[in-house]
Amino acid sequence: MTIQIETSPVKVRRLDRAARGSWDAFVRSSPSASFFHLSAWQDLIEEFQRHETFFLMAERGDKVVGVLPLAEVRSRLFGHSLCSLPFCVYGGVASEDPEAVMALESAADALAQRLGVAHLEYRNQLGRHQDWPRQDLYVTFRKTLEATEEGNMAAIPRKQRAMVRKGIKNELVAHRDDDVDRFFSVYSDNVRRHGTPALAKRWFAGLQDAFGTDCEVLTVTTAAGSPLSSVISFYFRDEILPYYAGDLPAARDLAANDFKYWSLMQRALERDCKVFDYGRSKVGTGPYAFKKNWGFEPAPLGYEYRLYKRKDIPQNNPMNPKYRAFIALWQRLPLAVANRLGPMIVRNLG
Repeated sequence: MTIQIETSPVKVRRLDRAARGSWDAFVRSSPSASFFHLSAWQDLIEEFQRHETFFLMAERGDKVVGVLPLAEVRSRLFGHSLCSLPFCVYGGVASEDPEAVMALESAADALAQRLGVAHLEYRNQLGRHQDWPRQDLYVTFRKTLEATEEGNMAAIPRKQRAMVRKGIKNELVAHRDDDVDRFFSVYSDNVRRHGTPALAKRWFAGLQDAFGTDCEVLTVTTAAGSPLSSVISFYFRDEILPYYAGDLPAARDLAANDFKYWSLMQRALERDCKVFDYGRSKVGTGPYAFKKNWGFEPAPLGYEYRLYKRKDIPQNNPMNPKYRAFIALWQRLPLAVANRLGPMIVRNLG
């Protein structure tokens, strides 16, 4: 006798507030989900960046089997797109159910065409579609931490280990800050010097409010208390992800940046983290080389695109030669002016 088991069909709907608990419970348990799939990003992107979001949830009966966070970005400068997810390095569909993956991608395609976007972007960690156009500019750096402080120090290549010890010798101090004041002062100065618009200070305060202890600020100072370098990190499951960072010119000679990431590794052990995610970098840049110097190996990110009203994938990044004049101009702006204008520009970049 053959017993047939009925499988409930997959249905896709837009996330509402009542379902956020179920959404986040799925995200925290799904191997393919990331910190950037959490539902709090919906309010953050809508409130602070003023982009409409479409967080799609796949269900079998009353069980969540897949999620796809999306946001629509309309920009006269950079075009009209649907992205999973702007302001995040990871995104795309999170699901282990092939039918749910297909249903979510089909719903996203229909939504993109209804909105009339030029392209749809999935910021996957691993690509799903070999025949889709891909962005090969970005890589990620992830590594399993050793179980002890001594083991992590020994795992750092010799030259980089010397820089960490230089920071220790200089009696630098790592502080966990309760607010984003010192971080923003360091970060905004850093990005202006590199010719990049800064996000608004209230965006970072919003991250702290939304994620609580899973969003932590660490600031490195001299022994006398002068800030040198700062970073905002996210914690998700057993991972730490340093995400926004900056340092002042004086940090270089004192090895404050090196000391900062060593301090983060120590903090990760305190919080029982197993994986250090150094985040996204552009191939061939200074941050790319810096992370390799720590013994991390780059892994390509599977960013994939569906093109509707354009022939090529967008290159809205500082590596694009057409932005060189803008970068040079931005570097000459007074910091106060750059901080006022920056959020209006960067919100359209995502």
